[in-house]
Amino acid sequence: MNTPTTERVFSIFKQLNATPRPSHHEERVADFLCHFAERLQLSYDRDAHNCVVIRKPATPGHEGAEPIVLLNHMDMVCVGMKDPLNDPIEAYTDNGWMKARGTSLGADNGIGLSMALAVLEDDSIVHGPLEVITTTNEEDGMSGASNLSPDFIRGRKVINLDSEDYDTITTGAAGAYMQEHRIPMKMLKANNNGTCWYRISFTGGLGGHSGVDINKGRISATVASWAILAAILNEGEAQVASIRVGEANASIGSSADIVVGVASGEMAAFVEQQQKSMNQWLKENYGKTDPNMRCTITPCETQAAVINPKAIITLMECLEQIPQGVVKMSETMEGTVETSNNVGRILVEDDNILVTTHTRSFVDKDMIALGQDIRQTFEKRGATSKLVMEAPAWQENQKSDFLSLTSDVFQDVLGWRPRMVAMHFVLEAGFFVQKFPGIEMASIGPRIVEPHSTSERVELHTIEDIWQVLIELLRRLS
Repeated sequence: MNTPTTERVFSIFKQLNATPRPSHHEERVADFLCHFAERLQLSYDRDAHNCVVIRKPATPGHEGAEPIVLLNHMDMVCVGMKDPLNDPIEAYTDNGWMKARGTSLGADNGIGLSMALAVLEDDSIVHGPLEVITTTNEEDGMSGASNLSPDFIRGRKVINLDSEDYDTITTGAAGAYMQEHRIPMKMLKANNNGTCWYRISFTGGLGGHSGVDINKGRISATVASWAILAAILNEGEAQVASIRVGEANASIGSSADIVVGVASGEMAAFVEQQQKSMNQWLKENYGKTDPNMRCTITPCETQAAVINPKAIITLMECLEQIPQGVVKMSETMEGTVETSNNVGRILVEDDNILVTTHTRSFVDKDMIALGQDIRQTFEKRGATSKLVMEAPAWQENQKSDFLSLTSDVFQDVLGWRPRMVAMHFVLEAGFFVQKFPGIEMASIGPRIVEPHSTSERVELHTIEDIWQVLIELLRRLS
């Protein structure tokens, strides 16, 4: 019998990328999954949060095997898309990698989901009873996983295909504490008496995943924006007409757009000089780790309204007080970030300045304490805070028979053993462990680089390798 190839995996991935799937808007991709099950005449369930589980009976002769769960999420972080519900993803291959033109690719977690669906479609793959579960809103709150019914799946061995490190089995993940903070504001009539208006832009930053990339020395557009606004406001009076920083709650901001007005003369000259000063600062501090971030300051059109100064001062004080980036490195896991915090987005929304923070840690109590400190920083200055997600950290027993078997399959199929590591990103595993007692999980996947950014790419040969590992692992588990 010929070994199934990845041809169908790529075909399904192309269909997924033609189906808009930003977090909180997964209805169409959930429809796609249900139609997929109906076409194959497989049973499925869809819950109120649009999570979908598709069940496939065991290969004949393997009905007595333990049920196996294949876990993925259906949403993606849509970076570079002005209209994520309609903008297409144009994928292409380049020197052994798949990339996207100007947007995030959606390999996180579209490739893993495509593998799971390809298994459902291919009757030549030997397996026991299968449950393919796909959750919603994994990237921006994990509300799908956190609201799963305890009887949604019955399997207790889970192969999670939402990993980005090809040479590892992910056996642990940090917890997450995501918050939205709203600083009350109102728009006032701008003072245009002798005022010069400037647009300050930051572009070209690498950005990236606010978990796995947080210790790579990249410049957050939030930090850069605070620095230049602090310089201007410390020099003299300034009006801020608009501010928009970052692209997604779970990403390191790679861009910003701010419009300020200052008095003509010395103050205007000072603002214009900040372009050179800021670019020199970026080069000196981030030239090796984030070399393409640039600041441009250009005169722009007269503004009719500005944000009230008190709201801007509150924003600046809060950003100065809260930590951004790595907070603590692990003492037990060498080279691993234990605790971090990232400001994902800043924007004007519904008479508020909205600021999102994403706190992560392998120590739940430390994560919660830091998140609450951040909340208090905002609230004592008159802002309101809302907890969007609290996901527990997760740590698997690395000596379990399930993980040992998974490691053996890597050795036998690919000729090498993967590392077993805990990663500073958030997985839904913590919720699954809470909801489904006795569950075991192995998280594997192809090499995905720069997820949550327009540089996202997946290495093609690693897709083929993980596909073959998955097929053999299912066979042995049957």
